Amino acid sequence: MPKSKRLMELMMTVNRKRRFKVQELADEFGVSKRTILRDLQELSELGVPLYSEVGPHGGYQVLRERVLPPIAFTEGEALSMFFAVHALRHYSSLPFETESASALNKFYLHMPGDIRDRIDSMKDRVDFITPARRGDAPCLSVLLDAAIQGKVLVVQYESKEEGSHNRMIQPVCIYANNGLWYCTAYCFLRRGFRVFRCDRIREASYEATGVEPIELSDIRASRQGAATPREPVRLRAEFTRAGIQRCESELWLAPMLVVREDGSGWIDTEVARSDLPFFTEFFIALGKETVLQEPAELKNSIRQRLAELLERYE
Repeated sequence: MPKSKRLMELMMTVNRKRRFKVQELADEFGVSKRTILRDLQELSELGVPLYSEVGPHGGYQVLRERVLPPIAFTEGEALSMFFAVHALRHYSSLPFETESASALNKFYLHMPGDIRDRIDSMKDRVDFITPARRGDAPCLSVLLDAAIQGKVLVVQYESKEEGSHNRMIQPVCIYANNGLWYCTAYCFLRRGFRVFRCDRIREASYEATGVEPIELSDIRASRQGAATPREPVRLRAEFTRAGIQRCESELWLAPMLVVREDGSGWIDTEVARSDLPFFTEFFIALGKETVLQEPAELKNSIRQRLAELLERYE
C-alpha cells in the first residue's frame, strides 16, 4: 500500500477508535511497529491530536477535539454544505455558534476561485428565511450537552405566570422553530415532560446534590410536545384546508392533527388549562379557517378577547 494511502486510512482509523495500541495498528495494516510509530508522528505533525500513555496498560488515544480526515466533495455537495451553514446566520443563538462560523470560513477559503465566485453570485439569489428574534439563548450548549449525556440541570427560568424561578430538569432535546429555540425536558417539579423556551432559560448548571437522572434513552426529538397537561381540558376543533396548512407549520401542533383526503381536518386532544390564553390568541389568528367545538371556557375567552379588540376601534 502506498504511504500516502496508508496515512489517509490510518487517520480515519485512529479517529474512529477511542483508544488503540501500536501493535494493533501494525497488525491491521501489515507493517512493523516502527513504521506505525513513524506514521503516527507524521499524523501528529499534520494536526491530529494524539495523546500517548506509557506503561503496560498504556497506548494512544485521540483527544476529544479530533481533526477529521479530508473529505472529497463534488461542487454541488460543497455548495449545498456552504449554504446549509450559511442559513444558520439568521439565528441570534446557536449551540455551536463559533464552530459554524469557522466551518463556513474554511469551506469558503479552501474552495477554488471559480466556485467562490459562484457562491458570491448565489448569495443574492437564494436564502433560508428565519424570523429574526431579539432574545438570545445563552444556555444552548449546556442544554444540548446535558441531553446527550443524560444529566440533570438546575436552570433559572422566566415564565409569564411565575416570573423568574429555578427548575430542575433533564433535557431530552433542543430544536428550533419559527426563529426560536425550544428544549423538551423532564421537569422534576411537575414530574412530567415539559417544553421550555430556551431564550427564557437565563442560567443553567449541572445539578450537584446527587439527584439521579431518569432513563430517557427511548425519548427522541419526535416527542417535542410530549408534555402531560396539568389540569387537562379537552380541545376539539375543525379546520379548513387552509387552516390545516397553517397549523402544519406549527411544530408542536402538527403531530396532533388528523387530515382528511380533501386537506381539511380536525384536532381532538387534551391541553393544559393554563395554556388557554395562548390558544385564545392562536384561534383568533386562524379566523374563519377553524370552528372551535370545545372547551366552552376557551370559546368564552375568545369572545371576551374579541370584544376587547373591538373597543379599541370604536
